[in-house]
Formats: sequence, structure tokens, C-alpha cells
Amino acid sequence: MNDLPFGFSPSSGDDGDGDDGKKPGDFDPNQLGQMLSQLGQMLSGMGAGMGTGGTAEPVNYQVATSLARQQIGKHSPVSQGELSAITDSVRLAEVWLDNVTTLPAGVTSTEAWTSVDWLEKTLPTWKSLCNPVAEQIAGSWSTNLPDEAKQFAGPMMGMVSQMGSMAFGTQLGQGLGQLAKEVLTSTEIGLPLAPTGTAVLLPEAIGIFSDGLEQPSQEILVFLAAREAAHVRLFSHVPWLRQRLLATVEEYARGISIDFSGIQDAAAGIDPATLLSDPSKLEELMAGGTAFEPKTTPQQQHALSRLETLLALIEGWVETVVSQALSDRIPSVGALTETMRRRRATGGPAEETFATLIGLELRPRKLREAADLWRKLLEASDLVTRDGVWAHPDLVPDGDDLDHPAAFVDRVIGGGNHAFDDPMAQLEKTIADEARKREEEGKGDGPGTSPTA
Repeated sequence: MNDLPFGFSPSSGDDGDGDDGKKPGDFDPNQLGQMLSQLGQMLSGMGAGMGTGGTAEPVNYQVATSLARQQIGKHSPVSQGELSAITDSVRLAEVWLDNVTTLPAGVTSTEAWTSVDWLEKTLPTWKSLCNPVAEQIAGSWSTNLPDEAKQFAGPMMGMVSQMGSMAFGTQLGQGLGQLAKEVLTSTEIGLPLAPTGTAVLLPEAIGIFSDGLEQPSQEILVFLAAREAAHVRLFSHVPWLRQRLLATVEEYARGISIDFSGIQDAAAGIDPATLLSDPSKLEELMAGGTAFEPKTTPQQQHALSRLETLLALIEGWVETVVSQALSDRIPSVGALTETMRRRRATGGPAEETFATLIGLELRPRKLREAADLWRKLLEASDLVTRDGVWAHPDLVPDGDDLDHPAAFVDRVIGGGNHAFDDPMAQLEKTIADEARKREEEGKGDGPGTSPTA
């Protein structure tokens, strides 16, 4: 059979105990005990110095945390001056945001985190994101293995699961470690990673970010504080939003299946005898990621599309209200807005890691379209109407609405003239209205009457 898991080879058809007819690559069940012992020693060596221990979780978060800390390396503690500057910036931003949104202030506390603080305090949310995916992948092993393989692999599936948990934790740790050094605020990637009502900025990362820009550092700090405060308002006063984001990830996870062909290709030429003499070969197969690259189904693609749309809507709304709040107060807001757009659109090594690990790219691909939709809706209505869209998930725009904002705007405001669908007709109507108004004003100006302003 060609679809046996890695480490197993087709039998020769000879069930005898002797060597006659046995090929070097045949699997001998009598060697199972020795193989398990070797694998146990290998697992012990992999976890040495990392405090892994046993874990019942689908992801070994001890490994992930340890590797992430190593990736972070040295970091600067937060000074009292940095905390005070961040607190003042958030407080100022909240005052300015009050004028451009009907959502009330959501910040109840302001904190300044180091990269290690970010790692430790956001890990619970990452668990809720990664566990469903990892559990589904782990379940796919037992579900998809052929019966012949299950007969031999059953006793060692526990160890294989432990290795899978460790491999998943290794990739997650590398991604989190890189991301911890890059993020500027707790909501930068669009997810609510901090406790509800808490605004968080990371001063060390902000300092590095500011060094690469030709803008005043104080303006950058207030700009980022306004973005964080706007995110917190949204997540604090739209109670369904956090759960919808996590539920979409879980929906994606339920459709995951493993493509065993990659494992078979990677395991070509490796037989149990090789694993017994050099069990690191199995470690290489697991750590290489071939076992953990999920196949994307149409159902998963639909969930990913909805997730990207929701992230774009969040980012677009934040961009719109922050630009409104700061445009007359901070000269660099336009340049900083474009910088953040590019930063979110291109992602980085950490986001690429998560894309490889669980197939998720936390990028608002249609950010510009989403921001344009929020602006058009405001132009056609008012703050109450625009922000009221967040009242229920069924009211929120979908992917088609981002591509056709005019239809969405007409639907929300209840109009039927489709003015946005035919901008030339609207322009002609505006010109005609202005001409008629001037004509009426001219008729009303008799002798001795001065024209009104």
C-alpha cells in the first residue's frame, strides 16, 4: 500500500519470523518495543533544557514560550517616563476621538509592555486561536491513517502526538518571538490580544519604528495611541466582534485535513531500520513542517475570506476615525496612515510563519476598499448611521459590499436613486440644482436689493 505513514514500508507478503524473503525496508512488529524506546530517548533529548515535560495540549506551549523568549533576546524595561508619555497620549487621543464617533471611550486602563510582557499576556488568546487548528490536525492523523498502519502505529501514536505538539510549538514559538519584537500596540494585527478595556503600547518597538520615519516622535506616539484607543472602543462596545473573529478561526479549523503525500515523499527511502539507528530522521520529518501544512478546502477558503473582510472592516473603520480626529491636529497623519497601510498589507516574517503553520494570514487585504466604504457611508449619512452598522453582525458589510460600496450605502440609508452607482448623473444633478438655485436667487433680487451671501 502506498499511503502508509512515514517510517513504515509495504510488507513483502511473507509473515514468517525468519529472514527469508524479508527486504531491508520491511517493518517488523517485533522491533516496535525497541523503536518506542528509541523514540522516547529522542523526545527526551528534544525537550532537554526547555522544560517541556508532558503536555496534554495539542500545542506544546512550554516549547513555544521558551523559543519565543530566546528569539526576543535582550529587551529594555519600561521607564516611568515612557509610561507617563503613553498614558497622556491615550488620554489626549480619547478626547479627540469623542468628536468623530458615537462609540464612547473604551479605555479603562493604559499599560506599556515590553516584548516579553506582550508574549506572556497575549498567550491565552493565541491558545484559543491555535488549539482548534492543532486539535484538528492531530485528529487527522488517527482518522486518515490506513487500517494496516493503525495496527502497527497504535501503540506509538501517543509519542507521535507528543512530537506533533512539540513541532507545532516550535513553529509557534518562532513566530511569536519575532512578532513580539515587531508589534507596536496590542491591537496592531487586528485581534484584541489585551484584556477588555486595556490600551497597550510597546515603547521599545515604537522607538525602533520611529527611527525609520522622518516624523516627530511625539506625533507618532499620539497617532499610535489614537489607533489603539479606537480599536479598544470598537472591541469594548461591539460585544459580538471578538467572538466572531475567534469563531471564524474555529470554523476554518474544522475543515482541516492532512495531505499525506508530502509526508510520503519526505519519507521516501527511509525505513524502520534507519529510524532505529538514527531516530533523528523522524525528528527531521516532523520538524520539517511537511506534516503540518493543511489543505485548504472551499469551505475553509470561505471562512478565510470572511476573516479577511472582518479584519479589513475593523482596520478601515479605525483608519477613518483616526484620520478624522487627527487631520487638523497632527500634520503627519496622512504619511503615518499610509505607512501603517503598507505595514499591515505586506506583513512580515512572523505572519508568514503563521500562514505556513495554520494557513491563516492575518492581513486586511481590502483595507483601502473598507476605508473607502466607511467614508462614503459617512458622507451619505451621519456618525450615528455609520457606527450603527456595528450594532449587529448581519448589518456588517461583506466582501461583495467592499467591491460595490455604493449598493451597500444605498441599502443602509434606504435610498433608491443609486447616486454612487452613477457618479456622472449625480454630478449633472448637482450642477442643475445649483443653476436653478442661482436663477431663483436672481429673480428675488429686485431694485435696491443686495444679493444675499
